[in-house]
Amino acid sequence: MTGVPGHLAVIDMQRVFADPASPWATPRYADAAEGVRRLLPAFAGRVTFTRFLAPERPAGAWRAYYDQWPFALQPPDAALWDLSDEFAGLAGHVVDAPSFGKWTPDLAGRVGPGGRLVLAGVSTECCVLSTALAAADAGAEVLVVADACAGVDDDSHLKALQIMELYRPLIRVTVLTDLLARPDP
Repeated sequence: MTGVPGHLAVIDMQRVFADPASPWATPRYADAAEGVRRLLPAFAGRVTFTRFLAPERPAGAWRAYYDQWPFALQPPDAALWDLSDEFAGLAGHVVDAPSFGKWTPDLAGRVGPGGRLVLAGVSTECCVLSTALAAADAGAEVLVVADACAGVDDDSHLKALQIMELYRPLIRVTVLTDLLARPDP
């Protein structure tokens, strides 16, 4: 398999979203994980995994957010923030952020000015969407792999994909077979 141009960011494939008993469980997490596994060989050496972490002390609107989700106020080394088992050993580079968007200076530096960012992970309507918009605003070409993402429910996932599609040509939604068959969709 030849490599796909760009850099793959695998957004928040963590236990807190994989565990069906978690308040933040993503019902189609396993489907997104399968898509991510299929993408990884095409981006060898060009993959960043991200992790959502709670801040030590929430500020501003985040205070109300964590009032709603107090279970999540755990330190960065808490097990719920770990990448899920199938990815823990594969994550050569990890970006942690206490925000939905993962377009950090670290990730931006790995993509490069005007580079291509390919996104997969969870949840489509939250952290994937927030990352895609910030990266596009910064000038990155963004591809979102629909079948390597999952949302809090199918309807939210589809709505988020439709919203991102409105940002064409800055953000394009694609699927695994098209991305892997044609390196330049």
